[in-house]
Amino acid sequence: MRIQREIELAPHASTLTESLRDMGYSLQTALADIVDNSITAGAQHIELLADTHEDAPAIGVLDNGSGMTREQLEEAMRPGSRNPLDKRDADDLGRFGLGLKTASFSQCRRLTVLTKRNGVTSCASWDLDTVAKRNKWIVEFLDADDITQSHWADRLDRDGTLVVWEKLDRLLGTHNEEDRKGLVRQLNDATTHLEFVFHRFLSGSGGKRVNMLLNGSELKPFDPFNSNHSATQHHTEEQISLTGGLIRIRPITLPHREKVSQADWDRYAGPEGYVSNQGFYLYRNRRLIQHGTWFRLARQLELTKLARVGIDIPNTLDADWKIDVRKASAQPPASVRKRLKDIIDKMVEPSRRTFKKRGARLSSHDRLPVWQRVQDKNQFSYRINQDHPLVESFCEHLGKDMKQEFGRILNVFSTSLPLEAIYVDYCAEPNTNQVSKFSTDDLKCVVESVCKILLLRGLSTDDVKEQMKTAEPFKSNWDRTLSVIDQIDDM
Repeated sequence: MRIQREIELAPHASTLTESLRDMGYSLQTALADIVDNSITAGAQHIELLADTHEDAPAIGVLDNGSGMTREQLEEAMRPGSRNPLDKRDADDLGRFGLGLKTASFSQCRRLTVLTKRNGVTSCASWDLDTVAKRNKWIVEFLDADDITQSHWADRLDRDGTLVVWEKLDRLLGTHNEEDRKGLVRQLNDATTHLEFVFHRFLSGSGGKRVNMLLNGSELKPFDPFNSNHSATQHHTEEQISLTGGLIRIRPITLPHREKVSQADWDRYAGPEGYVSNQGFYLYRNRRLIQHGTWFRLARQLELTKLARVGIDIPNTLDADWKIDVRKASAQPPASVRKRLKDIIDKMVEPSRRTFKKRGARLSSHDRLPVWQRVQDKNQFSYRINQDHPLVESFCEHLGKDMKQEFGRILNVFSTSLPLEAIYVDYCAEPNTNQVSKFSTDDLKCVVESVCKILLLRGLSTDDVKEQMKTAEPFKSNWDRTLSVIDQIDDM
């Protein structure tokens, strides 16, 4: 191929900077990207600062990391300052050298970075209005007088870095009171997100501990695995060795709701619920990248909603896992997918067992089931148990025709059980569903009837109590049930 000529086509600054604003960041993921830089710089104390009541609101991130020299700051302000193929330090949370700029531009039109290293302060700003006006890649380096006028500049009293966002056009459209309230809500949501994404750093799990605050309030780590609860099931760790590094896979099964407080049950469900949050939780250098997905290797089901699987990868596998610019999504490499599928099949079974246990107990230990679960190959259904003592006793007083008619009525009830509605209600709000309650008089009559029938069959009082204690509606009303049985026994 003969090349006629070569020309350099530099992108238009005004066009590309505006395009960089739309890479899919939210306030949550943008702040997480800035925090990544602070942690990579060795910071152990990070403050999120928000001025929401001023005429010119601003958001800042202040850290006590190593800071930067003037030359390092100039390079950090360059879009694409690092080649993603370059070898990185083992604990580097960066990827493309774009995060500082793209995350910031997604939320504001003016980015200022104030940094101090070895006691020397440097400051530089990107202002997208200036770039748009002059159509040039212009970074403004500020002198000492300008530096002191920057938001929170007085807080940088030792080595470290302060990132400031101003002109928050994406967060404050009209600057009215509702917009400001909306910004406060977004900041609260961002705090929750950071407590989740950086929970290992906040707790010191697996490495150094990092302290984070939002306007003076300390962030608390949220471990999605509820690792320290005694009812959490920790399963055997798996490892996959690739050329680029070692993948560690840690499966757990969360406690059933009967094992935790209502507050903890709601907390670990998350806003989207247990079904949506089951699956793999991918960590890169202790930092959560993606969660609540089976990577399309399995379906998210009600029976597996307590299954969560931690995957740890080093940053040397970024390209293999297709880590995106926002560090918010990834895809397992082809060489790993089949192994993950095999692991899933083993890992989700404990979650299924946790939910099936109750049903298994019903069929094996509940000797007075009102409902029977009937399985035919891969299909199952529920029907009223016509061998229940109350049903048998009632049928004894019926003639042949009436007995057949009553059987047909029971079959109508069984075949009309609204399984889909029950499933939808239970999945949507499991804690608001409850069984209809018996009145005191109705419960007393039913207990007396069942108890007398079982005694007439030759069971002892202790055997009667044992059977009724495992069956509804007696199990949920055991104190009242026991009182009635004891009265009959005394007669």
